Amino acid sequence: MKAYVVGVGMTKFEKPESRDWQYWDMVREAGAGALADAGIPYAAVEQAAVGHCFQASTAGQRAVYELGLTGLPVYNVNNNCATGSTALMLARQLVTGGVGDCVLAVGFERMKRGSLGTGGDGDLAASPVARHYGVMAARHGFAATPPTAQIFGNAAREHMERYGTTPAQLAAVAAKNHRHSAHNPLAQFQDAYTVDEVLAAEVVHAPLTKLQCSPTSDGAAAALVASERFVERHGLADRAVEILAQAMTTDTEESFASGSCLDVVGRPMSREAARRVYERSGLTADDLDVIELHDCFSINELLTYESLGLCAEGESGKLVESGATTYGGRWVVNPSGGLISKGHPLGATGIAQVAELAWQVRGEAGTRQVPGARVGLAHNIGLGGAAVVTLLRRTE
Repeated sequence: MKAYVVGVGMTKFEKPESRDWQYWDMVREAGAGALADAGIPYAAVEQAAVGHCFQASTAGQRAVYELGLTGLPVYNVNNNCATGSTALMLARQLVTGGVGDCVLAVGFERMKRGSLGTGGDGDLAASPVARHYGVMAARHGFAATPPTAQIFGNAAREHMERYGTTPAQLAAVAAKNHRHSAHNPLAQFQDAYTVDEVLAAEVVHAPLTKLQCSPTSDGAAAALVASERFVERHGLADRAVEILAQAMTTDTEESFASGSCLDVVGRPMSREAARRVYERSGLTADDLDVIELHDCFSINELLTYESLGLCAEGESGKLVESGATTYGGRWVVNPSGGLISKGHPLGATGIAQVAELAWQVRGEAGTRQVPGARVGLAHNIGLGGAAVVTLLRRTE
């Protein structure tokens, strides 16, 4: 059975504590936006998958109660930075499994200022990513810098040592995404920077500077996933975006066996998820027009180019430098500004990626529209670990 995204909505992503709102306010805004986009009432929604990382266990109910008190089942989802895409995947599975004809996937986060910790209440040994940080510490030690910046910064060092990737190539990722976000009114940051300005910014964990790191953010995003029968019944064919294929992978022995941060931050998971999606859809990287990928740090965008098959292993620095991943190039990657500039409220990120792709393939992205976009790919990853790749296509 096919599944379609028929409505999307999101709030502006904002710096934590910069706006006087609660997480349920965010969900009301994003959810209402998705319902309005589809032109259907909340009463038509049969189930809801709600993603969040830092709120209490039934925060999903508290949030969607703002949309209506219909008694529908609510599933609370938490999968680290891949939480939003996991909620979307659950919604798709409910639809394709015949459990519901219209399911709401929504993700939100109300975060604290400052860098993320290790996920173990300050105790690294208790962290669900202790094994991942252990691999890093064995090779690079454990510094006083923010742990997520450390593990990705060390991955960047290894990529530079192994493949000759340069600091300027890493900075080119951030410069591109900040430039893209200048056209996105929903992005947390809308300032453009040159490569030199990115390199001159405060160093968080070498070689990564502040402008190469995604910020903590507040915000929410929502998507309505519907069956083919629902689309026909409600006359939504002109709005429907097919979820052509989707896959989630988690860590295998390959993530840890090499002792490399390149693998422990999720490269094998991303590569396998992409392989499954291409196999199930019959498409390849050559068929993609627009991509929203998980650039939590600039190095992860480069690693994801390789995992998605946009280039050979080790060639991603040259790829971004060539202009192939921006307007006028072969693909447009992160037209929204990506996590680096649009922002990264963990529970919302994966769904916000799909919202951007829906707008793009429907030709509704305004000044950031990718010309002729019909096929989009979303990539969302969380340490600990989960990688979700979603392939979307505008219906004929």
